[in-house]
Amino acid sequence: MVDRETVRKASSLFSASESAVALTGAGISAESGIPTFRDPGGLWDRYDPSEYATISAFIRDPGKVWRLFRELAGGSLPKPNAGHLALARLEAMGKLDAVITQNIDSLHQQAGSKRVVEFHGNAREVVCLSCGVSAPMAEVSLEDLPPRCGCGGILKPNCTFFGEMIPPDALEEASRLVRTADLVLVVGTSCEVYPAADLVYRAKERGASVIEVNPEPTP
Repeated sequence: MVDRETVRKASSLFSASESAVALTGAGISAESGIPTFRDPGGLWDRYDPSEYATISAFIRDPGKVWRLFRELAGGSLPKPNAGHLALARLEAMGKLDAVITQNIDSLHQQAGSKRVVEFHGNAREVVCLSCGVSAPMAEVSLEDLPPRCGCGGILKPNCTFFGEMIPPDALEEASRLVRTADLVLVVGTSCEVYPAADLVYRAKERGASVIEVNPEPTP
């Protein structure tokens, strides 16, 4: 349990802030039933990321990776939890400029956040590896894997695999936000994956305050 003095200090920093942004990771969606990656029992305990999370693994065996996506999407639809709703409320109050998220679940948007930078893309869309066209994931049949585009190319979830570049627009916007932020709220991420982790260090080097909300200490 966090002591009251720490909560009071965090509240005071927020009250004094003129430009705050949040950086979120898998931990904020855990209470919505979405498994984290690195925690005990997380996805990488059950699935080797070198076989499922790299672009080379996808190109080598796209059907195998798509089967994991189909399995993860087969349960009940997750809903935003109190953490997502709190960030949306802070934005509505004018105390939070934006959310930079490493998540691909779109729960921030569902919670009501208006300015969301999807640093690692999203799972709402697919993109063709051959012609580059994108389409809503909901319009894609997952009966025969891997799904294919009308051009015959293989469709890939429009999220960033290890070995792929961060979407340029997202990288540029996130960098611009932390350059002007005087406070960064870090929620549910251990800040071990770069370049997302570098955003926090750059803000800190500029003198921004950092509030971290995580159940365990992080690097």
